[in-house]
Amino acid sequence: MNRFLVRLACSVLLVAPLCVAQQTIQLYPGAAPGTPAQTFPEKQYYSEAWHTNVVTNVSQPTLTVFKPTNGENTGSAVVICPGGGYMALSIDSEGNDVARYLAARGMTAFVLKYRLAPTDKDATQLFGNLWEHDRTKLETMINQDLPLAVADGVAAVAYVRQHAAEWGVAPDRVGIMGFSAGGGVTVGVAYGYKADSRPAFVAPIYAGGNDFTKLTVPADAPPMFIAAATDDNLGLAPVSLGLYRQWTLAKKSAELHMYARGGHGFGMRKQNIPTDHWIDRFAEWLELEGFLKKQ
Repeated sequence: MNRFLVRLACSVLLVAPLCVAQQTIQLYPGAAPGTPAQTFPEKQYYSEAWHTNVVTNVSQPTLTVFKPTNGENTGSAVVICPGGGYMALSIDSEGNDVARYLAARGMTAFVLKYRLAPTDKDATQLFGNLWEHDRTKLETMINQDLPLAVADGVAAVAYVRQHAAEWGVAPDRVGIMGFSAGGGVTVGVAYGYKADSRPAFVAPIYAGGNDFTKLTVPADAPPMFIAAATDDNLGLAPVSLGLYRQWTLAKKSAELHMYARGGHGFGMRKQNIPTDHWIDRFAEWLELEGFLKKQ
């Protein structure tokens, strides 16, 4: 073997551990319950409108598993729900990148692809057009799709709890977090879980979704972490404030970070402003609540 091939072989051996494929799990054993017939296949592409990779046309929900990478499993897990207006999923900045950050701190992370409104168009451009020109149609679509997405969130927490031993996770240490529309899924789970799907913590990040102010905070509601920006360009800052108020009025634990700047959808993007570090504040909160400590 010549010297070049030797160097190439060594490089492959060094890089291989970083390129291990993630495990992907079908959330339901067959067709997702209540899903209408789909004519558009799921796809992933780079969105010029959102400047990030997105996934669209999800009809069969999945969980992608990110195991701890720091050599220590804390026994905690989190289901991550990316946002995208219930028409797409911002799969990196609000999904995979978050999972890698938490996996590096000993958590097992599960990125959830929940059901979305089907379309044969660029979903991100369609969302923008509807937001600008037909809010009523957009709201109708969201109201149709939100119940299925929330059902997937509930099912995801229940699945991870049921199979927790397979990943060295404690069933009572499985939480859920989400961004924008995924934050709406998270809020839906926070108010609508059952005994087998109760999350250990909830973290809606610049959440959107239906009006929850008439809902009752569960008696055994989990602790909540909230982060958003006052200058949210979709006008969703009041949602985060309302959640904090609901939780604290019910005398439940909550932590709120409302940043002056950051806009909507900051996720794991770097803007050289304080929102760059919301994930560090989240990790500190997880540490305080005991989820980053091995038990």
